Amino acid sequence: MMEVTSSGARANVAAGIGSQPIALAAAALAIIVVGVGSIVLWRATTGTSPEQDRITSARLLQARTAQASEQLIERTKGLEVSQQESIDQLQVVQDQLLTVKGLLAAQQTETKRLSELVGNLTGAVDTLRQSFASTQSSEPSNPPSAGKTSTRPRATKGRLAGAHRKRPKPRS
Repeated sequence: MMEVTSSGARANVAAGIGSQPIALAAAALAIIVVGVGSIVLWRATTGTSPEQDRITSARLLQARTAQASEQLIERTKGLEVSQQESIDQLQVVQDQLLTVKGLLAAQQTETKRLSELVGNLTGAVDTLRQSFASTQSSEPSNPPSAGKTSTRPRATKGRLAGAHRKRPKPRS
């Protein structure tokens, strides 16, 4: 069964609590002391405090940051050295390319000069052939008799070919 309390009864309970403020304050103080004591006991048993953990983690973070900065600086210096080596190698390659271009230009000039010489020699050989052909056609076409032998050498291919033959070197 449920009893209905009147508002007067509630007021009596509130008045009873309100009439003993010292007891209420003492109970609140006891709860606070028990809470602080339990926190102190918990910290004492774990051996660390959140402040120490924060300080330790902050120092660890600073150490890691410093280490990462040093590694970054080392890598940057390594990249600078690699970049300078690449620049030096590129400069050497460019110098070699300029040298090759100069040699190629000289070779092209020499090839052009030799082509002109070959053309001039070809023209001279053609002129000699025409001259030789005209000399042969202007000679008498009388065949020598079988009994007579000519002591004078004739201008024939054999004679021209003999003129270009190498003569044996005298032995010392």
